[in-house]
Amino acid sequence: MPTFDVVSEVDLQEVRNAVDQASREVANRFDFKNTDSSIRLGDGVIDLESSTEDRLAALRQVLEEKLVRRKVSLKALDWGRVEEASGGRARQQARIVAGIASDKARELNKFIKGLGLKGVQSSTQGDQIRVSSKKRDQLQQVIAALREEDFGIPLQFTNFRD
Repeated sequence: MPTFDVVSEVDLQEVRNAVDQASREVANRFDFKNTDSSIRLGDGVIDLESSTEDRLAALRQVLEEKLVRRKVSLKALDWGRVEEASGGRARQQARIVAGIASDKARELNKFIKGLGLKGVQSSTQGDQIRVSSKKRDQLQQVIAALREEDFGIPLQFTNFRD
């Protein structure tokens, strides 16, 4: 019985490379001189800090450009609100979202069942969803429908088996 898995993964090495590139660019750009702007990658969190909210927005834009260039989906970032730090500085955190949460998994399962394809079954297995059907063409229809819909998280389709 043909199956495939729907997952939401982030290549952390590419995120690390993008953060390194962005911090190097910020260190060399003239508009960031004397702003003491910084980008740091923590455990599943990216910290941005700058002298003003305006510079923080520019810092975020530089980071997003580097992430897009390295093919990391911006949907994988959950941006926190802009906080005021000591000395009138501005700070913001972006949490890296990997895996499919249980409420998103229910939404995806409901969407797949709502397609009305006969014989297509989906089940949640941890932080991924396994979709199975007797016909390979129906699985390809499910993949096409999931790609067209926006669920707010990056989706990849892996482990396709006949």
